Amino acid sequence: MADAESRRAGIAAGRPVPLTPAGRIRFGARVAWLLGAVLLFVPLHYLWRLFRLSSPWPRLFLASAARASGARVERVGTPLRRDVFYIANHLSWIDILAIGGASGSAFVAKAEIGDAPVVGWLAGLNRTVYVRREDRLGVADQINQLRDALADNWAITVFPEGTTTDGLSMLPFKSSMMKVLEPPPPGVLVQPVLMDYGAVGPDIAWIGAETGRDNAVRVLARPGSFRLRVHFLEPFDPHDFPGRKAIAAESRRRIAEALEAANGAPLRDFVGHDRLAAG
Repeated sequence: MADAESRRAGIAAGRPVPLTPAGRIRFGARVAWLLGAVLLFVPLHYLWRLFRLSSPWPRLFLASAARASGARVERVGTPLRRDVFYIANHLSWIDILAIGGASGSAFVAKAEIGDAPVVGWLAGLNRTVYVRREDRLGVADQINQLRDALADNWAITVFPEGTTTDGLSMLPFKSSMMKVLEPPPPGVLVQPVLMDYGAVGPDIAWIGAETGRDNAVRVLARPGSFRLRVHFLEPFDPHDFPGRKAIAAESRRRIAEALEAANGAPLRDFVGHDRLAAG
């Protein structure tokens, strides 16, 4: 246990984990799987779009990418498919693969993701809505983008902690991106989502000073697979909790209760750097 805690502390401090020969093989195999998924699903997506058909391929690509990354995703509960605002806790970039693969949801992501080679292009295929959290003057435009997305009957996912945690704790929920729910668009419900990695959460989590690249290499080089349960909790009508702060608080309460039940322990205080991650 002490060795594991020491290793996690080193990772959080930004010290990359050296790869063993077996780890290099696993990393290479998983990257090859991901590239194969891109080569298979992306042309099919464009073919569907050419004929103006509703494309299932982004969702299937995300599900395949989650499996390639080592996650064995188990969906718990029933996700609403349309006119829904998912609100989830956040540990890893794998959250995006798992939720998208399980539900077909689009996401709210920081604008830097859209500028990233390949990743930004793939995120765009899944109708990602980009925001700049530091752009205070542009918040109104960002809210309008979300309103337009919800008007098109999309499912939208936000990670209101604003960064990633370790799966044993949760940060306060920031409510700025929930302004789209003031007032709620007609027919739109809120569905809290719990990302439950179980005991492996602290090992998968992208926290501290670890870079995104180092985290991806470390996760893709891990031996074996891990279980990831995506709990789609009971949805609620945002009209019953007027105002974005009340909606954020109710969503956090429900997710926190579900996380404590899943872990069999109270939430821990989160110790880590306040770093904006990939969600």
